[in-house]
Amino acid sequence: MKIYTKKGDEGNTSLFGGTRVPKSSMRIKAYGTVDELNSVVGLAVSHGISEKSTAWVKKVQEDLFVLGADLATPASSKTRIHRIDEDAIKFLEKTIDTMEEELPALKNFILPGGTPQGATFHLARTVCRRAERATVACSKTEEISDLTIKYLNRLSDFFFVLARFENKHAGQPEETWKPERS
Repeated sequence: MKIYTKKGDEGNTSLFGGTRVPKSSMRIKAYGTVDELNSVVGLAVSHGISEKSTAWVKKVQEDLFVLGADLATPASSKTRIHRIDEDAIKFLEKTIDTMEEELPALKNFILPGGTPQGATFHLARTVCRRAERATVACSKTEEISDLTIKYLNRLSDFFFVLARFENKHAGQPEETWKPERS
């Protein structure tokens, strides 16, 4: 199978189910940003992450493919796909709780950064927030699952805690934000 089809040369693409839409549509923006997020997560993993994080992140990357397919498939489509579900959200919550058991309580804002892994997971958090904003905007004109927004909201929390977790396991102290006092 050839990687290029030339079907998108005019600025349109197909959703699952065959409906053609402009590449500038909010639905495409939403799932395109989810795809970008998955690539940022892959970048974080390429720096080498802890053994515990490896299994968690693999599950999240698989769920991001499910989420992308969910966003790429109109609710009215007869195409049968897996959609993001409450179990995926519960996984994130349970994993966040597990990581937080090993982390000091936050008393101040922290600056994004640390190790390459931690810094890249902070970047993933911000891309996730952008995906969430695009999905919310899409939901104003398109019928999408409420769970997609809920999942992305929880996922950004996951990436924040994962950045802290990776930095701690690498022995990298967090730098707190100290606003200048006048």
